[in-house]
Formats: sequence, C-alpha cells, structure tokens
Amino acid sequence: MRFLFIVLMVLAVFFSCTDKKTTQIDVSTINVDFSVKRYEVDFYNANTKTLINVKNKYPYLFPKEYTDSSSLVKIKDKQEQELFKESQKVYKDFSLLENQLSLLFKHLKYYNSNFKEPNVVTMLTNLDYENRIIYADTLLLISLDLYLGKSHPFYGDYPKYIKESNTINHIAVDVAKSIIDKQVYFSKNRSFIGKMIHEGKKMYLLDLYLPLVSDFEKIGFTKEKLNWAIGNEEQIWKYFIDKKLLFSTDTKLNKRFLENAPFSKFYMEQDNLSPGKIGVWVGWQIVRSYMKHNDVSLQELLIKNESDLFNKSKYKPKK
Repeated sequence: MRFLFIVLMVLAVFFSCTDKKTTQIDVSTINVDFSVKRYEVDFYNANTKTLINVKNKYPYLFPKEYTDSSSLVKIKDKQEQELFKESQKVYKDFSLLENQLSLLFKHLKYYNSNFKEPNVVTMLTNLDYENRIIYADTLLLISLDLYLGKSHPFYGDYPKYIKESNTINHIAVDVAKSIIDKQVYFSKNRSFIGKMIHEGKKMYLLDLYLPLVSDFEKIGFTKEKLNWAIGNEEQIWKYFIDKKLLFSTDTKLNKRFLENAPFSKFYMEQDNLSPGKIGVWVGWQIVRSYMKHNDVSLQELLIKNESDLFNKSKYKPKK
C-alpha cells in the first residue's frame, strides 16, 4: 500500500463528511435542569471542623472504611494541594464548561426524550486516566486534573496521542462518549467490519450530540493525523480488502486498528504517520454513508445489524 501524506488546511475539511442534516437542530426551546457541585473545592479547602460538612454533602464519595484522619492527610498533602492549585487555574470559573454540558444535554434530550440529565460533580483523581469520566445515570463525575491542557507539565510522561484529549474542549466529548456507551447495544458480530461499524455508530452519535465540535476532537486525533486519514481513505480500504481483513474474527486486529494507540499497525514503513484506531474512523465513515443513503431513525440505526448496515451503506472511500 502506498501511503500519501496530504495536509489539508481548509477548515471545512473537518466537517465535509458530516451529514448537514445533523447540524441544523434547534435545541433552544429544550429545558435542562442539572446541578454542578465542586467536590475538589470543598474537599481541599476543608479542615478538621468543616470536613463533616463535606462528608454530608458527598456521602457517596466517603466509604465507611475511609477515616477522617485519612481525609485530612490527603487534604494536607503538598502534591495533592499542588494538583488542586493547578486545576483551579483552569477551572476556577466553570461557566464555559457548564454551558457546553448544557448544550450536550439538550441535544441528548432532543434525540431521546427519556434522557434525564445527570447532576455534575467535579473532582480530582490524581491523574487516574482510566476514570476520567464516570457516568451513573443520575450522576456524572468529572476528573478535572486530566483536562489541564495537553502541554501541562503534569502530563510530561504521557504519550502524545493521550495528551491530545487532555484539554477542556475534550470534556464534553468524553462525557458524551460515556453516555453513548450505555445507549449503543452490545453487538454479537465478531468480524472486523462488524466491530468497525459498531464503533462507527458511537461516533455518529457524537455527530448528533456535538454538532459544533470538530471531527479531530471527537475522535481524538491531531489535525495532521485526521488529514492523513482523509487523504489515504481509499488506500486504507484497499489494504483491508487485499489483506482479507473485513470478515476476519482475529482479535489481534483490535490492537492494530480499533484500540487507542500512537498509530495503526499496517506493518508498513510509514505507519507512524497514521493515527491509532483507524478502523474506528473508517467505521464512522461507513455509518455516515449509511445514514446519508437510508431514511432511518436514530433508534433504528442503533439496533441495525452491522452486516446489513454495511451492505446498504453504499460506502465508497474518497480517492
């Protein structure tokens, strides 16, 4: 496969593949009601006398085995206080993020009237990347220390592809993804194409729920890596076909093309130019093509068999 590295600087490229119908939704009349509580502010400003108030306000964050002395040690810890101080530089004013979440919840409610917006609690988790967002129906926990900016020194040892998502603009994306994970039904299709389309459904929901967010932020690529994917779409698809990967059930393909990684593994000389999880991006384009050529509801899309969706997608990679 001969890769082409094409840099497209026109902003419209980030939205060119999106069905325009998904960006014209008026949600101004939809009401959402949710609270925002700043646990990290209350906790790291607490002392021996006021800790009880914090415990009463956030009982779900204080398991019985967690003693007051442990909490006070944590509060006084220099590194913990430094983490709190740095997070306050970015999030002392939470209004911008609150507006972003409000807009997200309105879109969620537009497409699913049964959606109930969760109450939001911000916190710090000592850079616990695996638990940056926790969504539990009525409660949404956001670890602010993982969104201080991709150049923040706290992330000095993080791989570059991980740092791309450590920004304030990515919080709404990660929140949306956490909610979407509970909306997209588990797929029994174990083929590579089935898995790509399953992930593509999730990405298409991001198109609907976050219509003003750029594609590179939704999928977590750098602009350069996204441009590479767009410029090489035909070559990527040809590789999948030539190597007979589409209907393979080899689980090794997950790490090569579906899981987050610095680059995808075609085992070619210029692999490092590619973004990780390129299969997710391809699945996204297939689902977009399907929705463009088929008049189906969102609910119908979510339960659509992946093989049938692929056959009716009329997907044709751009040259």
